[in-house]
Amino acid sequence: MRRGIAATALVASFALAATACGGSDSGDKADGPVTITWWDTSNATNEAPTYQALIKDFEAANKDVKVKYVNVPFDQAQNKFDTAAGASGAPDVLRSDVGWTPAFAKKGFFLPLDGTEALADQAKFKPNLIEQAQYDGKTYGVPFVTDTLALVYNKQLFEKAGVEAPKTWDDLKAAAATIKSKTGVDGYWGSTAAYYAQTFLYGEGTDTVDAAAKKITVNSDAAKKGYGTWLSLFSGKGLHKADTTADAYAHIQDAFVNGKVAAIIQGPWEITNFYKGSAFTDKNNLGIATVPAGSSGKAGAPTGGHNLSVYAGSDSAHQKAAEKFVGFMTSAKSQTQIALKNSTLPTRDDAYTAEVKADPGIAGYQSVLSSAQPRLALPEYSSLLTPLDTELLKIAGGKESLDKGLSNADTAIAKLVPDFSK
Repeated sequence: MRRGIAATALVASFALAATACGGSDSGDKADGPVTITWWDTSNATNEAPTYQALIKDFEAANKDVKVKYVNVPFDQAQNKFDTAAGASGAPDVLRSDVGWTPAFAKKGFFLPLDGTEALADQAKFKPNLIEQAQYDGKTYGVPFVTDTLALVYNKQLFEKAGVEAPKTWDDLKAAAATIKSKTGVDGYWGSTAAYYAQTFLYGEGTDTVDAAAKKITVNSDAAKKGYGTWLSLFSGKGLHKADTTADAYAHIQDAFVNGKVAAIIQGPWEITNFYKGSAFTDKNNLGIATVPAGSSGKAGAPTGGHNLSVYAGSDSAHQKAAEKFVGFMTSAKSQTQIALKNSTLPTRDDAYTAEVKADPGIAGYQSVLSSAQPRLALPEYSSLLTPLDTELLKIAGGKESLDKGLSNADTAIAKLVPDFSK
């Protein structure tokens, strides 16, 4: 999931309607190449051109396969694929958020890829990322790019204030106050989005649910403590107040890249945009650190990213072609090229070449990946954030108390996982 990022809606609706889907509707000629359709959900401006160039390389090396590329806005893709797959008309390959994978696998929309050409290099991928592509003992996607959240900060402002990257949230509060005093700039600006608030739960050793115990924990004492810390970071010296507008993400990002706030929590999908800001014309001014720890002493953020998955409704010829394409796009060579062009994080160690790690953004985020926490292999897990997005916005805006908001979220989540106890 792209955590509330304003997706680049550059694809007109007629383009989606015209996409060739798997099976007999693809328009293949009996004596011609198989044409597969790929729905890519990446940023159409910053990332997509790299993927389109790789498609040309793939087609040049595989004359028997053609790839119809369609860029689908991320915030629309999950529902569009769900609708298309339910009608047996989905694309042959989907760039699927890791949070979507178990849900689509449970519905039978994704093809298990164990033992196929797509997963021929399975041992080369980071084990925790393969785990996130699995459901009920089978693998339904190949890790394409990965990400997590980190505390990103302006080194010059931190050095001017004489502070270091904070280890705990209390350290962050103290640093923010000092930065404000010494530089006149706010030290930290937090997000109201539920995905970003997950790190505060992890810092207390909890989550929205306990999947093993089949218990809802979003309103537990530990969760209340985590969300209480989250809420406290919207008030105080050097702490920017909560932005509850629809453009909050853009406001926070713009302030950071232009040196108007010293630190935020953000993911590597913004690396290229960091470098476009006036504060980071020198890339080495970008500091990247593990998110601060909670009272449990734990520090961590969700492991995110995307898999390439194959539609189970395509016929055998399209599935084989799709598996070949997925194998190519997730190869070490392709991932290296993607990282160099897009500043995204590879999912296999052999793609972290010296040239790739020369990018301070990639090197910095790679260093925090070990603290990232895999998301639960629960089909409903991604949907649990929706009621929290609503309630946390009200809480941060002062329209609802923390207790009331978490109680409402608890009730809403209970409807999504009715077999879970409270």
